[in-house]
Amino acid sequence: MYFYLVAFGLLAHVMFWGAGLALLVMPGRWRNFWAVLAVPAGFTLQALVVWLGSSAGLRGTNSYAWASEAVPAVVLAGAIGWRGRATLLAGVNKFWAVWGATAITLAVLVLPLARASKGLTTTSLGSCDAADYAAGARVLMEFASDDRRGFLGLTEVVRVMSADNFFDYWTRLNHFTPAALIALNGTILDCAPYELTGLMTMVLLAGSLPLVFWIARAVLGYRGRESWAIAALYGVSPITWYAVAHVAMGQLLAAQAIALLTWAGVALWRGRMQGRRAWEFGGVLVVGYALVLGSYNFILLVCLAPAVAYAGGLAAWKGQWGRLGRWTLAMGAPMIVAGLIFWERVAGLAERLTLFQQYDFGWKIPMLAPAGWLGMVANTGLSPWPTWPRIGLAALVVGLLVIALVRGAKRGRRSAFVALCLALPPLLGYVYLNLRGLQLDTNASYDAYKILAVFYPGLLAALVYWVTLDGPGWRRALVVACGVGVGAMNLVVTYRFTNRMENPPLIVGRELLQLQKIEARADVASLNIRIPDMWSRLWANSLLLKKPQFFETHTYEGRLNTPLRGAWDLNGGLVTVRLPDGGSERINAHYALVNTANRYFLRAGLGEGWHDQEQLSRTATRWYWTKGDASLRIDNPQGRSLRVVCRFNVRSEVERDLQLWLNGRRLRTTKIGTELKVVRMPEIMVPAGTSVLELRSSTPPTRPGGSDSRPLGFAMYGIEIEVKSELDETES
Repeated sequence: MYFYLVAFGLLAHVMFWGAGLALLVMPGRWRNFWAVLAVPAGFTLQALVVWLGSSAGLRGTNSYAWASEAVPAVVLAGAIGWRGRATLLAGVNKFWAVWGATAITLAVLVLPLARASKGLTTTSLGSCDAADYAAGARVLMEFASDDRRGFLGLTEVVRVMSADNFFDYWTRLNHFTPAALIALNGTILDCAPYELTGLMTMVLLAGSLPLVFWIARAVLGYRGRESWAIAALYGVSPITWYAVAHVAMGQLLAAQAIALLTWAGVALWRGRMQGRRAWEFGGVLVVGYALVLGSYNFILLVCLAPAVAYAGGLAAWKGQWGRLGRWTLAMGAPMIVAGLIFWERVAGLAERLTLFQQYDFGWKIPMLAPAGWLGMVANTGLSPWPTWPRIGLAALVVGLLVIALVRGAKRGRRSAFVALCLALPPLLGYVYLNLRGLQLDTNASYDAYKILAVFYPGLLAALVYWVTLDGPGWRRALVVACGVGVGAMNLVVTYRFTNRMENPPLIVGRELLQLQKIEARADVASLNIRIPDMWSRLWANSLLLKKPQFFETHTYEGRLNTPLRGAWDLNGGLVTVRLPDGGSERINAHYALVNTANRYFLRAGLGEGWHDQEQLSRTATRWYWTKGDASLRIDNPQGRSLRVVCRFNVRSEVERDLQLWLNGRRLRTTKIGTELKVVRMPEIMVPAGTSVLELRSSTPPTRPGGSDSRPLGFAMYGIEIEVKSELDETES
């Protein structure tokens, strides 16, 4: 129940912040529909307050969030005084059905998270963005803009382009608005960033439904029930659930912004654009541009594509170039206003584009066929259906759309042209990026998915233009059957998402959270974050921002790999190092501290021959399979040999021998069975410098069969490298 209280509390809090601003900026003839803007306006106003607070040098939202609650209250009171209570109530009463869909969507989204954990936390099906957002939220929640304590001022690690500290990285280059929303709402609800990041992502999707409804109703002219169904479909689409499951807050915010800008651009062209009417959308546009700049500032370059296609196409067709000039001015002036407010975000735009050229962000995502554009995919990885079903569904989707567009054009419906403008620009970009990724073997398909996702509110409404074929008899049956079929196929995959999200591969669990204790310890001056998996490594960074931290591998932006200058190693993963004389300390079963100044200090980690980590969901049980023979890398910086005892918590699919080789010399052999047990190998001498400790076997690796064709040797659940002291040697 607590999950639902916090989730709906978040949504209510955002709407409280946005109600007054939405009431103020909604243009005259649409004034009674102000509620459609409440959620994006709330996000914008909250982000603006955090932006001003950070610019003023205030010490994070913890110092001013409660005082800032007066801002939406004053704005709402002023809006009611100006617009009147009748307008306020009219907006509330017109959207009960849409808000009902929003509430149901949010409840369904929260359910798997509530089942996955006993307490508030964040999970992911693969992306590590959540940890990045949480780090930014802590920055904006607890620190001032001139604060350089701990990790924030560690220039050699955190420098990204012109940002030489971690605070400026968030205000200038990274996704500011998502982090700001977590920070401000976290202070008000007394929740840490790790507790709110996942829930806030769910609120972003559920809160988008009114805008999707509005695109369908006000831009494409669909009837109320059709627009409601499209909004509900958006709420259960695998396209949007994929974003939630991977905690893609920035893209969900950008999708709201683009929907807002598209509606404003189309409605502005349809208006008279004379005198005051030319500027009546100014407030709406500023809200939209501010959301884009704060979340995905690089999307600013393409966010107006549907609106420009619509206005530019009509201007070229009718020769209305003067009107196009006035429209461009009315659309561009609010962009300048938003750009002046968020100037650092605009200034960082060129640097952000340069980073895209330097790094191949993301991962490969399957290219969606036409049926996939409507969410009809095979699984939670967005994989397409097999060839023949895919061809059949594509023919049906494209055929119905073309028939509806041709019929609409013949009847002179302007909505047919609008549908083309909403669909073609993002689809052209989507196809181009996918083909580019295939050609260059890069992760451009990840960017392609992002393009599809941020334009999806308008794209989805356009792709179901076949709802205009509705009519008496067989036509209504056809439209209803298609709608039910699309909805059912979306719901099947959504159900699979809920099952996967109930048992997530990535979760912020108790072991990770226990790392917070290190931040308060005065005896731990600085840390080398030696945690193999990026999810845990990024969360460790987020939980320990008050300590200087160093990384041996490039870990996201703002966490560069440098020499390990920390006073302590924070080890995680499979290998644990134990030192005598208090040189090491176990935090829990998965993490340990090792003092780099200890005279017995050494480092150990995985070398070649290992498969990726596996784990039992929602537990601390983790293991790695070897591919057959595998190795460990041991770095002994002491200038003398160290006596080492190795312990392996290990099993195998079949009985096999485990041979221990050091630098090409066979040392020890023992038998490993199918039962998990701890095996202690006799003492070995590790020379100064870098050594390779090999784990070999004379038994060939096995293969599980079925879809898993991996060669499997040993299953290692833990490796302990214990260094013995000279005193131990004397006593022995």
